[in-house]
Amino acid sequence: MAGKDYYEVLGVPRGAPKEKIKEAYRNLALQYHPDRNKSPEAEERFKEISEAYAVLSDDEKRKQYDAYGKEGVYQRYSQEEIFRGADFGEFFRGGGFGGFDEVLQQFFGGAGVRRERAGDDLTYHLQLRLEDITKETAKEIEVPRSEVCGVCGGSGAKPGTTPKVCSACGGTGQVQKVQSTGFARLVRVMQCSKCGGRGQVVESPCKECRGRGTVSKTRRIRVMIPAGVEDGQTLRLRGEGSAGENGVPPGDLYVMINVFPHQTFRRDGSDLFMETRVGVVGAMLGAEVSVPTLYGDVRLTVPPGTQPGEMFKVKGKGLPKPGGWGNGDQYVRVNVVVPKKLSGSQKELLGKLGDVN
Repeated sequence: MAGKDYYEVLGVPRGAPKEKIKEAYRNLALQYHPDRNKSPEAEERFKEISEAYAVLSDDEKRKQYDAYGKEGVYQRYSQEEIFRGADFGEFFRGGGFGGFDEVLQQFFGGAGVRRERAGDDLTYHLQLRLEDITKETAKEIEVPRSEVCGVCGGSGAKPGTTPKVCSACGGTGQVQKVQSTGFARLVRVMQCSKCGGRGQVVESPCKECRGRGTVSKTRRIRVMIPAGVEDGQTLRLRGEGSAGENGVPPGDLYVMINVFPHQTFRRDGSDLFMETRVGVVGAMLGAEVSVPTLYGDVRLTVPPGTQPGEMFKVKGKGLPKPGGWGNGDQYVRVNVVVPKKLSGSQKELLGKLGDVN
């Protein structure tokens, strides 16, 4: 589905209401369900339309997709999370074919094969300053997570022993309950209560991990921070989450960026805004003032007749733009400072100036 648009997959326009999306999915699901359609491409087509429906029927996932496309959705959710988060119940109750859990089992693990539990995803909040994101930089973070036990290799069994196949589920980690009502057949796939879904029973647990197959460790991980990263942006590090079971890939690590407010600059995208002060004489006659930027101080020319609140642009002194398309700009608002106390001679000069006007 790499290049396919979810709306095109379901044959609905962007902005279509949920009822229209549901109706389109219902018609396509009945057409391509693997229990009804035995053509070689039906299963892949069914998975395709189900993924599109799972995203577009969920307000948060649809918002993410409309803003960032499919890549944006996959940065936040795993493929199984996308499917599991949707309510397919009304489409797969009865009708003479298997439930959606049964179909998912075929998609991700093959019929009759136990799907190992993948490792948990983790979230890490990384605090940054504006100065930290003026260029691409590397940060090292410490992440507590579970890792495969080095003594038993993740089996959970004492070295020299092996886990036994669960007698209750036959090693699948799941048990099925089938309920027939007239012509309908409801299949419920449930986790095996005896082995906890592992498919195996450890009779002699490993002393290091106490039969869990994983141990808790704090790992130092190097994270590359893109230049100009936005506050609230999330970076996904695949495989850096907690360990999975029995060699199954670990989860992902989501690094959420939090950029501290700056005491001088206000950010708007890639542009920066600040204020500086100029005296009345400087505003009237013109002046040069030194203003700070994230890259060092620069000289700003304030032309004669500058009005209070007037804005000037310092080109290219903002933050890097996404995709490496140069830098934003820095905007400087000039506040004209009016003295509160004047000497006699100063008052006399200002009076003469008023007479000229």
